[in-house]
Amino acid sequence: MAVYTQISQKEISSIQSNFKLEKIVNFKGIKQGIENTNYFLITKKNKYVLTIFEKRVKKSELPFFMKLMDKLNHKGISCPRPLKNKKENYLFKLKNKPACICTIVEGKDKKNLKPGECLVVGQNIGKLHKSSLNIRLFRKNSLQGNKLDSLYKSIKFKTRRIAPNLETILELSRKNIKQNWPKNLPAGIIHADLFVDNIFFKKNKFSGFIDFYFSCNDFLIYELAICINALCFDYKKGKYNLNKNKVANLIKGYEKVRKISTREKNSLNTLCRGAALRYLLTRIYDYFNTPKTALIKVKDPKEYFQKLIIHNKLTSYKDYFN
Repeated sequence: MAVYTQISQKEISSIQSNFKLEKIVNFKGIKQGIENTNYFLITKKNKYVLTIFEKRVKKSELPFFMKLMDKLNHKGISCPRPLKNKKENYLFKLKNKPACICTIVEGKDKKNLKPGECLVVGQNIGKLHKSSLNIRLFRKNSLQGNKLDSLYKSIKFKTRRIAPNLETILELSRKNIKQNWPKNLPAGIIHADLFVDNIFFKKNKFSGFIDFYFSCNDFLIYELAICINALCFDYKKGKYNLNKNKVANLIKGYEKVRKISTREKNSLNTLCRGAALRYLLTRIYDYFNTPKTALIKVKDPKEYFQKLIIHNKLTSYKDYFN
């Protein structure tokens, strides 16, 4: 979430007239995240999230996200539910960009998850995967770890401040990940962006997932590879270290709902490396390309450079526990 597109009371009045909402008494931008513009819409009784989709999101893919969140809600998964306007459409135009309004998930994110919370998150990821198996929707993962060539080639490296050997390691890692990427693993709809700020807790209890705008069909184990990168590292004195206790709890929680096959376990290291490369490249791109006028704090690419190096030193599934 972020604020790239500024809106005024004029746009709020237009929303008010096109949706069956209580009177909107206030609105404010949400600065977290990097992809789309987001505002809280506040009424006397409720709060909603207005999302304005920016350039990186393809308009043709937006119905997938809307239908997915709606169907997951009906299956008992706690996540935002998109509202329909008076014309029964989820999507509408705002400042000549597609937009939607969703309900909020109660609670808030945590800056750092404890091992026990990783177990609960793993269990709820398992429930999400199980619930999505019968949802007949499809979206290809445009940022799969072995298909990052176009993103890599679009980056104009303007400085070596991230790391002096950055381009060499990126090139070697990219080729190796592509060569070793697995085939024919169990697949389905995954969230594909479960960072701490997309996982909500209320009174220290899990309350739901948010921000489904990277959701896609991919290997189910790739979700856990993303989560190991996003949730299972500790930061201390300028360095990121893999917390194997968190990994163990994440996997244990997930396997309470769905067992992981041997073939999936054997692919984990490659998938973790691919996930780390994905986030490293997107952060490098944003580091060089985010407009200075955007109300957003660009995330440091060095974090995922360190994580990629750590994954590159591991080989087997057991390395993530011992």
